[in-house]
Amino acid sequence: MTSPVIHRVATLDLAVRPIAWSFAEERRTEIATHFAEKQRERPKIWNGRVLLGRDPVFAGDHFAATYFETDFASFLAWRDWGFPGPAVFNGFGMGALRASDGAFIMGEMAPHTANAGRIYFPSGTPDLDDVRDGVLDIPGSVIRELGEETGLTTTDYRIEPGWHCVVTGPTIAMLQVINLDLPGDEARARIEANLAREAEPELSAIHLVRATSDLRPSMPRFVTAFVEQQFAAR
Repeated sequence: MTSPVIHRVATLDLAVRPIAWSFAEERRTEIATHFAEKQRERPKIWNGRVLLGRDPVFAGDHFAATYFETDFASFLAWRDWGFPGPAVFNGFGMGALRASDGAFIMGEMAPHTANAGRIYFPSGTPDLDDVRDGVLDIPGSVIRELGEETGLTTTDYRIEPGWHCVVTGPTIAMLQVINLDLPGDEARARIEANLAREAEPELSAIHLVRATSDLRPSMPRFVTAFVEQQFAAR
């Protein structure tokens, strides 16, 4: 696996354009079969429209790329089959939720989701709801996912400026630090109470990471690389 590279940037420039993805067009039948199998395993997943990226460029404190629309079935097959075909990437925003005592707060994805059992910060694959005037609004996506997964609102936290873009092969996670004015245990209890009110929450558990010893194999490498860097800088 490619070692993670972390770029610290101030601005994002992510244009959304109509692009034909040869992988999705040429392997449509195989993709449909694969998605049907996944739906039998997890009936709640659905084939919505999502956005993937291409042509990423880091220049100084600026990150630019072009995004295009595809279906979730094609994205899932591309991911599960080892990212074949011409170079594209899965680029998404994450709210790196940090409590007042320095603990990072992550959620464990529920069994009915496509990433069941994985533990990471609030995030989601960008979709058409994240597009504003032809541009992918990653800051808006972070706020939306944070609210949907935890119940927290913009009055509950302070957003640090800038982005930590963690590149791991065909994945680019754009992390923005979100500071809560609550210690870790209180924050976890509040989020758990919100999850208990939902009929089918996206998260099945909340985890606190206070040191690198709290990192787990079920956390993606782009998450652990970011946390390791943050703890090393303390």
